[in-house]
Order: sequence, then structure tokens, then C-alpha cells
Amino acid sequence: MAPDPLPPQPWVRSGRTRTRRPLSRELIVRTALGVLAAEGLEAVTMRRVAQDLDTGAASLYAYVQDKSELRELMLDEVLRAVVVPDPDPQHWAEQLKTVGLDMAAAMAAHPGIARIALETLIPTTPTVIDQMDRLLGILRVGGLTDADVLAGSNALALYVAAGAYERGLRSIEGAAEEARIRIGRIKEYLAVVPEGRLPQLAALAPEMSRQDDGFELGLDLLIAGLASRASGGVQNPSAGGRRNGR
Repeated sequence: MAPDPLPPQPWVRSGRTRTRRPLSRELIVRTALGVLAAEGLEAVTMRRVAQDLDTGAASLYAYVQDKSELRELMLDEVLRAVVVPDPDPQHWAEQLKTVGLDMAAAMAAHPGIARIALETLIPTTPTVIDQMDRLLGILRVGGLTDADVLAGSNALALYVAAGAYERGLRSIEGAAEEARIRIGRIKEYLAVVPEGRLPQLAALAPEMSRQDDGFELGLDLLIAGLASRASGGVQNPSAGGRRNGR
């Protein structure tokens, strides 16, 4: 009976190599979004993304300048799903609201993306620049001055990103319970504070307990403020009804 064959010698090459996927900017961004979903924003580094692509971090720099650009490209990819319509002078306030809600939902669906939006001073990626131009167009057909258009677009962008960021925090396990405990502490404190010492908090304490985060109502208020400065008069951004029923 012949003896069992010896194992291959480790220093002898077999001639077989693993086939790597060809790199591209799109693949790098999609992989980074995968890392974000699995491990959070802090884990998204050039080295970590390269690891999932089975390559070295140096290979990524041929497509992406650095981690900051990678994160901005991730934001661009997420917002690509949001459609900004052609400006409609008769319904511009409603258009702003719809786009604001859609952008917030897109970012909130990828916790960490809203933080990128807040930390990016002036976005320069193609999708975001195109959306910015179209949003400016919607504001301009509303009859706002150029100064109000620029200030209003900035205020909307900050509000939407901040709202999406808060929604991301609320999606963390245990966040709802923590919020309930904190509101309970405020109410408990109000019970021992002399009557009339904190009258506004005391009056509004019941409203704090509502489940809705108030984002849509805040968006309505912001857009109504812009509409009040428009030459065409005030439009009601919630004319079509609130999405969450409030």
C-alpha cells in the first residue's frame, strides 16, 4: 500500500492567484457605505475600506484624495436618490418641503451621513452641487431676494441635516428609553421648583412627551418664514397635508 502523499511545500508557488475586483471610485464609495452600515462612521477609513477590497490603502488614493473626500462622496451617493424637481412658481413652498423631507429621510437611513453633511463646510461633489442649483431655482421663483435665497438655502440645508442627525441618534437602541427618562427628570424637577419660576417649561412639559420629533413641523415653520418674505405672498408648505399626520 502506497503511503499518503506529502503536503505541498509552502515555499513552492502554486501559480494560482486570487482575482481582485477592478477598483473604481464607485466601488470604493459603495464599500465605504457598507463599512458605515456595519461599523459606524468612525470605522470608515482608507485602510479599513481597502481591507474590504482586498488591497492596500495606497491603491485607493488613485481614485480618492483622502478620507474627507471619501466621506463627501458617500454623502453624494446617498443624496443621489433624492429628486429635486423643476421650479414651480405656484407650488415652490410645497416643493421645498418635499425635498427637505426626502433628503432627511435619505440621510437618516444611513446613520453617520448627516454628520458628514454638517461637517462639510461647502459641498463640492456633482450630485450635491446639482441639487443645490435646483434648490436655489425653487427659492428664486418664489420671489425672494438673492440675499434671502442664499440665506434661506443655507438655513434649510442645516436644518435638514441636523434633523436627520437627530433621527439617527433616535434610531440607536435604547435612545427612546433614554429620552423618556430625561423628560421624566425635567418633569420631576418642575414639581419641586416654586410655582412660576419656570413657567414656560411647566406649560409646555406635556408637549415634550409626544412621540413625533417635530421635524416636519419645524420644516413648515422655516419655509413659512421664507414665504412671508416672498413677493408672491405667503404659501402654506403643508397644504398637501403632513406626512406623519401631524
